[in-house]
Amino acid sequence: MYEGLIRELQDTLPLLQKAAKAAATLDVLCCFATTAEEADYVCPEFADYPMIEISDGRHPVVEQQVQRFTANHTRLDDKHRLMLLTGPNMGGKSTYMRQVALIVLMAHTGSFVPASAAKIGPVDQVFTRIGASDDLASNRSTFMVEMSETAYILNHATPQSLVLMDEVGRGTSTFDGLALAHAVAEHLLLKNGSFALFATHYFELTALPERYPAAVNMHLSALEQGRDIVFLHHIEAGPASKSYGIAVAKLAGLPARALKAAQKYLENLESQAAEQRPQLDFFGSASFEPNFADDSAQDGERPSEKSSALFAELDSIHPDEMSPREALDALYRLKQLADGEI
Repeated sequence: MYEGLIRELQDTLPLLQKAAKAAATLDVLCCFATTAEEADYVCPEFADYPMIEISDGRHPVVEQQVQRFTANHTRLDDKHRLMLLTGPNMGGKSTYMRQVALIVLMAHTGSFVPASAAKIGPVDQVFTRIGASDDLASNRSTFMVEMSETAYILNHATPQSLVLMDEVGRGTSTFDGLALAHAVAEHLLLKNGSFALFATHYFELTALPERYPAAVNMHLSALEQGRDIVFLHHIEAGPASKSYGIAVAKLAGLPARALKAAQKYLENLESQAAEQRPQLDFFGSASFEPNFADDSAQDGERPSEKSSALFAELDSIHPDEMSPREALDALYRLKQLADGEI
């Protein structure tokens, strides 16, 4: 009986698939319309030039889980392509970045968006580096996962991409992390030219707009009452004054003795830093000037004839299309090129 039913359906299968696709499309459009009506979404406008302008943007998921959601504005254009976000932990930096990406994505799917107004230019891809997790199966640490994802973004983002970077460099030592975060932000500005939201606790990075006008400082505000903190979740111009890490630890329930010791250590560290140097200055040395014009050349030298041949050979290789034997042969050929035997 089952096989007979299948045979009878074979002739009408294309028609059934077409009907199912139409029903699925109608279902999605009805969901878009219902959600837009119930959640007070607006129709986004599209521009034919690079820009992202959102008025009173909201996170479509978080706003359903809280009694009052603080809406925020966003503006990125040719003058301001990288937004440096500072502010306290739990201040709303990650939520703000996610809501911008979701509004852009929803607009491109044909949905209304959670905002009072939105105007969006061409966006070809959305890249994110948010969260922290290791990959035990592949023997990769949290920091290695972070750097791998960052490398993919820097190698693939275009001037029409939207990039979200959340606290890059936090998985290693302070100076290493700070140097990497600075280099990544600089690469996004000078090489990729993408629209970027860059959240960080490295206040040294807030000096970037002084050197690169395409960068702009913004922060999520908070109100300090004694040693307690109230998160306002409102985005404002300029860098934050501090991270309020100990105040957040108090909210998390750390014992009073540990909090008191942390406050004492913090005051000691801040006084030592103030005596030595108020703040690290990335631009204090005039001798260093980043150059992303030619990543293949180092120290201003042009690539040699040997390296050019290697690059040409590498460009001609497509690993996903090769058998194990072909891959081994290609490796031997690259080794011969490197040794000058070819």
